[in-house]
Amino acid sequence: MVGITAWGAYAPRLRLSRKAAASANAWVAPNLMGKAKGERSMANWDEDALTMAVEAARDALGPGDDRTFVDALYYASTTAPFTDRLNAGIVSAALTLEKSISAADITGSQRCGLTALAQALTAVKGGAAKTVLVAAGEHRKARAASPQELDFGDGAAAFLVSAGSPVAEFLGHGAVTDDFVDHFRGAGEEFDYSWEERWIRDEGIVKLVPPAIERALAAAGIGGEQVTHFCFPSTFSGMGATLAKKCNIPAEAVRDNLAAVMGEAGSAHSLIMLAHALENAKAGDIILVAQFGAGAEALVFRATDYVKTRRPARGVTGSLADRKEETNYLKFLFFNGLVEWDKGMRAEKDNKTALTTLYRNEDMILGLVGGRCRETGVVQFPRTRISVAPNNPAVDTQEPYRFAERPASVLSYSADYLTFSMAPPNHYGMVVFEGGGRIFMDITDVEPGDVETGMPVKMAFRLKEVDEKRGFRRYFWKAIPDRARAAAATAQAAE
Repeated sequence: MVGITAWGAYAPRLRLSRKAAASANAWVAPNLMGKAKGERSMANWDEDALTMAVEAARDALGPGDDRTFVDALYYASTTAPFTDRLNAGIVSAALTLEKSISAADITGSQRCGLTALAQALTAVKGGAAKTVLVAAGEHRKARAASPQELDFGDGAAAFLVSAGSPVAEFLGHGAVTDDFVDHFRGAGEEFDYSWEERWIRDEGIVKLVPPAIERALAAAGIGGEQVTHFCFPSTFSGMGATLAKKCNIPAEAVRDNLAAVMGEAGSAHSLIMLAHALENAKAGDIILVAQFGAGAEALVFRATDYVKTRRPARGVTGSLADRKEETNYLKFLFFNGLVEWDKGMRAEKDNKTALTTLYRNEDMILGLVGGRCRETGVVQFPRTRISVAPNNPAVDTQEPYRFAERPASVLSYSADYLTFSMAPPNHYGMVVFEGGGRIFMDITDVEPGDVETGMPVKMAFRLKEVDEKRGFRRYFWKAIPDRARAAAATAQAAE
């Protein structure tokens, strides 16, 4: 039985108030006030389509260190940070997957996330792979004062696909490929160019998506009336209900597209909606997910008895619950590079990356892998030939030791207004890990006054610096507040 065995999701903690954004632009675009309800997910300055995909994949994989069972990785995005570098390779390194895996970037249309999942299911079903990790992330730019600025959202989802005992059994797949151009983004362009809405809706979605759905249902051997959950992302209001009626799917099966609380996350959004449906599904439920883009793609699943026992630690529900409203529209513009601003002399430095050093220390830099002395058990970061163990500086005794999934806390910190920061002040400090080891590192997703000594933190894969001169992005790990552990500790103390 082939299907989804685990899933995960990620939405940035920041949520831009649509009312704040629409009000800021009311003088030039008063029509936007019609969209001034709810909020959209907003990536922090050090998040992008790749870092969010890594976080969703970590949610799907769980906290364990053993990931040798993954033998293929598909990364899907239309906003991947590199055009000619295997983005899936960076994801793999961050997750410390085996070097022997196969990996691919899948892009080119808004349905590429669902395409990646379909290809993973086909690969496992055909025996080309045993376990495939699919991760999709999206961080699209939109012009200031545009409807897309309010409609879009940032986010990611990930799935493990294998045979055996899935949480959702794969039943059928359908696709339509047609060069229907509803929007496009040329090479080197930052923003999408969109065509007229009625044309997209009436000639595109309504005519191209139903055939894909019908083929998927036929392959599954079921009728539309048997669908329990129908997932279809669209920025057009009521589009899911229109397609459901056309395909004989019950109206009550149409899922909330999360527009009010998150926005639409492009190629990742169908997978986010699928992940959300799995969190609400019962054994036997039929889940149909479809997405439009250069044609359409559709997949059908049946939830199994495992769907309630293998929920991710975070998932869509947890991501949406962990939120902080952002009413500073100017901050949103700064974080997305939509405003030219004076960064000051302290930002004037050459951020050229030594690619040889990055390669030689890839597991430490991208995977946060340190060392553990086999003789003394002392843990350290970075890993070196000589152990830091007191009274026993053993040579060549260290074995790889993964820090990324280990709980930690802040030992000491500083909030620095002097050094350049995209979100001042720049928080950094000494972080100590349960089981040993300490790392001096940045602390992100915090405001002034949030950080204190002893604060529980966890690791997050983030953007460290951008070499704007060469177009290179450098990644590393940062500490973020572990609010779940902090709440649990507070509750235990109260007892």
